[in-house]
Amino acid sequence: MIKTAMLRKVLITSVILLIIMLAGLIFNDREFSTEVLKRQELKYIMNNQKQTAIYLLSDNDYLVKTNVMWVDNPTTIEDKAKQLLSMLSEDNTLIPSGFKPIIPKKTNIIDLKYTSGLLTVNFSKELLKVPAKYEEKMVEAIVYNLTNLVDVNEVSIYVDGAVLTRLPQTGVYLPAKLNRCFGINKTYDLNTIHDVASVTLYYVNKTNNNSYYIPITKYLNGKREKIKIIIDELSGGPIYETNLMSFLNSNAELLNYEQMDNKLILDFNHYIFSDMNDRNILEEVSYAIAYSIFDNYDVDEVIFSVDQEIITTVVKRIE
Repeated sequence: MIKTAMLRKVLITSVILLIIMLAGLIFNDREFSTEVLKRQELKYIMNNQKQTAIYLLSDNDYLVKTNVMWVDNPTTIEDKAKQLLSMLSEDNTLIPSGFKPIIPKKTNIIDLKYTSGLLTVNFSKELLKVPAKYEEKMVEAIVYNLTNLVDVNEVSIYVDGAVLTRLPQTGVYLPAKLNRCFGINKTYDLNTIHDVASVTLYYVNKTNNNSYYIPITKYLNGKREKIKIIIDELSGGPIYETNLMSFLNSNAELLNYEQMDNKLILDFNHYIFSDMNDRNILEEVSYAIAYSIFDNYDVDEVIFSVDQEIITTVVKRIE
């Protein structure tokens, strides 16, 4: 009887241990399966994300050019435009640190249509609830973001089916078709109403070891070629706005330039280099100059050379 009882206890204990082991295996297998699914989902997200350029409003109220990740890689111009506009909205909870939205909450896109270089966007009336000090900047943000898309040259802004030709609070008049000639982060350095030139320049700012570029459309007097203005402005004089930086050496001189098809070739003296020994041009220098050129010239490529030897090339990126 004792042996039978002992055998029964051993058998019961063995069964219990087996059940515990099986339960552990099942639990671990579920954990493993969940972890695999998470990794597969993360891998899918990472593989399907794409970096895109975007103009966002910074905390110091400049529209700046930076990069974000597409959430779902839109393919059509219309879908890309909708996603860009959604990133500017106060309804967007994923705006990067240091930036803020500019399109008011609950602003809906009633209709969006692309035809032969023109993107027409019909917004709901909530668009006009933007504070007065941001009215013009909101238009600038819409225009610069949408014309950054391939084949989009102009933008028409409608509100509740009517074309927006005047900002209601500031009274600023808008063309029925807007392009980058509208300007961005505008400044004025004028002594007369004659011989007025407008040039968009890209300065650099850095936060948390990240660089981003600030476009400034300057209105000034003179008959200089725009490329001359770009180099003179980026290399000369103090910059009074302390958060606008240019890394271009004040001794850098543009010796010659030539436009060939969709390329602009720039030949500089040796002061364009950040290091004479390495013959290296800082990225902040080449991109600030190239972005400025892309906004003022119909070219897709900027070639930097010294003594007619090609050093580096910046190609226009289109979304």
